[in-house]
Amino acid sequence: MIAIASDHGGYDLKTEVIRHLEERGLEYKDFGCYDKNSCDYPVFGKAAANAVASGECDRGIVVCTTGIGISITANKIKGIRCALCTDPHFAEMTRLHNDANMLALAGGDYDRELSIRIVDTFLDTGFSNEEKHIRRIKEIEN
Repeated sequence: MIAIASDHGGYDLKTEVIRHLEERGLEYKDFGCYDKNSCDYPVFGKAAANAVASGECDRGIVVCTTGIGISITANKIKGIRCALCTDPHFAEMTRLHNDANMLALAGGDYDRELSIRIVDTFLDTGFSNEEKHIRRIKEIEN
């Protein structure tokens, strides 16, 4: 299950991502927001990150206007490794090397095709399980 959340600035892209997840037949849980009224991204980013950290959801996708604030929020939750990715290569590398469990996207001025490629790369790439990356992740956690 994929946790998904946004603020008003990421709402349109979140809606596109949800549509794509449904097309792929992937289960998700939407932690808000639910419209384009002004709201605070920490509320929704924290809810999605808590769901991933607790194991309720396997991974998460969060969106705000820049992707920055909501990724900072998610990373405040113990056990979360959220990466703001602006291209598929970054999404691939953060999964391979960092075993990132959350993806942040910028919804302010997005390219739908590119954003969906980033999402697919993030969801379809596994962790490398290389010893050096395992060691580094443990250093981050400590």
